[in-house]
Order: sequence, then C-alpha cells, then structure tokens
Amino acid sequence: MNPEAAHVLVVGASHAGVQLAVALREQGHHGPVTLVGAEDHRPYQRPPLSKDWLLGKAEKDSVLLRSDAFWAERDIRVLPGERVVEVDRSTEPAVARTDRGTEIAHDRLVLATGARARALPVPGGDLEGVLLLRDADDALELRERLPDLRRAVVVGGGFIGLEVAAALRAVGAEVVVLESADRLLARACGPETAQELLDRHRADGIDVRLGARVTALTGERRVTGVRLGDDHLEADLVVVGVGVVPATELAESLGLVCDDGVRVDERALASDGLTLAVGDVANQPHPAPGAAAGSRVRLESVSNTLDQAAVAAATLLGRELAYPGVPWFWSTQGAHRLQIAGVSHADDERVVRRDPARGGLTTLYYRDGRLVAADTVDAPAEFVTVKKALAQGATIPRERAADVTAPLRTLVEQPVGA
Repeated sequence: MNPEAAHVLVVGASHAGVQLAVALREQGHHGPVTLVGAEDHRPYQRPPLSKDWLLGKAEKDSVLLRSDAFWAERDIRVLPGERVVEVDRSTEPAVARTDRGTEIAHDRLVLATGARARALPVPGGDLEGVLLLRDADDALELRERLPDLRRAVVVGGGFIGLEVAAALRAVGAEVVVLESADRLLARACGPETAQELLDRHRADGIDVRLGARVTALTGERRVTGVRLGDDHLEADLVVVGVGVVPATELAESLGLVCDDGVRVDERALASDGLTLAVGDVANQPHPAPGAAAGSRVRLESVSNTLDQAAVAAATLLGRELAYPGVPWFWSTQGAHRLQIAGVSHADDERVVRRDPARGGLTTLYYRDGRLVAADTVDAPAEFVTVKKALAQGATIPRERAADVTAPLRTLVEQPVGA
C-alpha cells in the first residue's frame, strides 16, 4: 500500500497524538487518520491545568489544542471518550476495539497513550480529598475545592507539585510542600537552580520541607492530615505529585518490548518494526547533545512531542527524519519561570551566572569542555541563547561564561566551519 494513503490509527489524544495527526497532514499524508482519546473531552493542553486553568484565568475553550473546524478541514476523525482495549492483528487490515464497542480497521498503529499520575502508596492514600493532577477531570475537581480551601499539603517537589503549590498559595491558602529528597527538582535540574526556587517559594510564603517522608494520610472518610513519622500536619486537602507511570498496557498486550515505557528506535518504531510510539509513553534513544552512546530516555515535555511526532510522521510515510531539535522544558511556578535547554547530568561541570539587575539565574552545564545544557530562572533571553547554540552545535567557553558583564549571546562560539 502507498504509505501516504494508509489508514493511521493514533491511540491517545493529548499533545503527542494530536501533533502526530497534524504532522501527517503537513507532510503529505492523504489517507484516513483516526485519533482516539480515552478522556471525554476534546483534545486539550495539559500545562495550564496546574496554573491558569486551575485559577480560573483560562477557560476550557482556550486550552483546546485544535478547534472542531480544524479537524474537519483536515479530515481527521476524532473520537473522544473511548479507550482502545484490544487490537486484533489476525485480520487484514488490523482492527482495534474500544470500550464502547467501536471497531476501527487500520493499516498502521501509533501509541500516544501517555502516562498516569503515580498514587501515594501509604495508608489513607484513598481518602476523599487526596487528589492527583494529571488530566482535566482532576483539575476540575481541584478547582471546585478552592473557594473553601484553608490549608493544603502538596506531596512532591517536582514540576507539578511546585506549580500547584504556587497556585494554591495565590488563592490565599496555607501551603506546605513535602519533598522526600534533600532538594527540589532533583531529577530535572542542578542544586543551584533548586536552591534558587526553594528560596523563592519560601519567600512567597510556602512552607517547603525537604527530606520529608510521608508515612500515612489521616482521617476517617475524608483526609484531615498528613503524618511524617512522629509529626502530624493538618490539611483540608492533599495534592499528590510524585511522578507518573507510562501507560503501556496496550503495548504489552501486543507483545511490544516495554521498559519504563515502550522502547522505540530513533524512527519511533517499536520492537515489532511496525507499531510506533510517541510522547510520554515512548522510551527513545537519547536525543540531547552530548548524550552517551546507547543511552535512552522518556522525555515528558511538549517540545519533545512536537519533535518526535515529526519524526514518526516521516517514518509512517516511508521517509527518514533526524530528531529536529534540542530537548527543552519549562515550568511556570507562580511568578517564577524555570526554563531548561538540553539535558544535564549530575556529574557535569557547572557555571552559574546571576544577573544582579534583573534577578535571573542561569546555570550552564559542561561535559568534556562543551556546553550541553542550561537551567534558567527568570532569564528567558539566556535560555533562548543556549537553546539556539545547542541546536547549532555551538558552545560558550566555560572560562568566560561566568562574566555577567558580557551578554551571554556575545560569548557564543560557532563550530568550526559553520
């Protein structure tokens, strides 16, 4: 079959699935495309759920990824509120079945099933008032509780935990953040960046406690507190943000190799050489500059969905496309904006730049003498400079990087022959 005419079924209608469908049309695919989402909502953006949408600054229509007219114009069939539970490949073409009994014959299958929020495995974790925040329904439930909220405990000092904590503080609640590690954002950024955000959140009136291990949530039917060993905190609400688990159940039923997600190659192909996986569910060869040979990663970011979807669309069309960008991430935490370009390692050398005039902080990471990543807090121009430099294969000399009197963009050195 002409790959441009194949019926492509995309399971999962969040950023990755939506972008894959869009990329197919942009790259010339003219066959049927069906996008199936388990949530009973039109495809929407997730990042605002913990920020503007939670605070009522953005309504549902404003966070939709695409309008109904967009899908109609591109002849993309969208099925919300249906979960694909089985794929039968004994027929030609294969047939997927949903929990509502819909059958979808298709030629190619893309898994964009994402990840689900990890529950807190302690006694009381199922009490009323213990909330996770991963999808629109979670955010709706949390938003409905804000008017009466007085005291909240957020378990987890990662992106979601800190974003939610800042939002809850903005509505006047007393907020405690409990992080089991010895610093915030231990998996995402370096100690200098973590300390900067710790200081800022504490200055905003958020009680952040490090090395805090929750042993139980207390209450009869509804949560009333959090136990930390011999200590006990009262709480009207507990929000759990302790990471996610990739949704690999459908992939496993198809016999695909899964290891912290669906293992895919640089073309987004799974182990059967036919199925593709993109987004949060995909465990892919590490695309970051300077990544060790053979290293793999799951990248939970909107930027990765855009880049990987472009690669996957090319694969479906019988072409090859190298991962087109540099992984980058962002997190808006109240008035503070964290932006990360590239992926750093704990043993990378670090150079810290602090802008005394604007208050921004930039940490540059070096591996074997070359720039590989940067964290920035309220320093958007420096983030853009590093992101662009990494994409061009350029660097910033480590011995000059700490000189804040020189704009970072003036220190960039292009690769030889550029």
